[in-house]
Amino acid sequence: MKTPISFEFFPPKTPEGVEKLVGVRQKLYALQPEFFSVTYGAGGSTQDGTLQTVQAIIADGFAAAPHFSCIGATRDSVRAQLAQFRTAGIKRMVALRGDLPSGYGAFGEFKYASELIEFIRAETGNEFHIEVGCYPEVHPQAKSPEDDLRAYATKVKAGASSAITQYFYNADSYFHFVEESQKLGCNIPVVAGVMPIISSSQLMRFSDACGAEIPRWIRLRLQAFGDDTASIKAFGLDVTTALCERLVAGGVPGIHFYTMNQAVATTEIVRRLKI
Repeated sequence: MKTPISFEFFPPKTPEGVEKLVGVRQKLYALQPEFFSVTYGAGGSTQDGTLQTVQAIIADGFAAAPHFSCIGATRDSVRAQLAQFRTAGIKRMVALRGDLPSGYGAFGEFKYASELIEFIRAETGNEFHIEVGCYPEVHPQAKSPEDDLRAYATKVKAGASSAITQYFYNADSYFHFVEESQKLGCNIPVVAGVMPIISSSQLMRFSDACGAEIPRWIRLRLQAFGDDTASIKAFGLDVTTALCERLVAGGVPGIHFYTMNQAVATTEIVRRLKI
């Protein structure tokens, strides 16, 4: 059985970025993904760009899910946004708490993603497919792994349709998370988030910020390559392909690629996997 794949973009901030993403989208459309997700800046700072990118993908005939964060939102603003989604033909979203931008004073009317999900379900029933985030290696702000699992379970019980993980490079962490969450009655599909390794410095920076673990052997190999970008990319393809092979063999319900608005590495991994 073919493993479903999906891709994440961030909304471009310049006309050049918009134009470049058009070409990237065309290359990734050829892989027949289940959907695309488009991220959302802290406090909704890229809201317009997110919606424009999602609308462009839908206009091209593919499903797209905007990230939808609740930080700073009110019930009225969420209602207005849901109406906007309907008008745009959006059928799915990624519901998140989101990050407070610097200088932001208050949470708004929703403190947690679970509250946002509960409200959306109360307002719209099963009209939308709601994705949520989860952390196989524990959310960086969680007090403990148990607390993090309970927070995830609360989102599932609030009405999540499926989950997408933060990226990871240790397949065991994914399988362990799924097993532990099922013990709490969480039986929704958990799609594995995968970050192709394109740049060593970029990977280190992102991972330090979001709490994703880079196994020591990968970190040391990347450091040993120095500025040899060709070797970094070749090694990255091998590592990420092997990770995906293990996930597919273990029955993962889908793989969600964090593309960083690039097509080459993701396309090559999917080609190697023959999915």
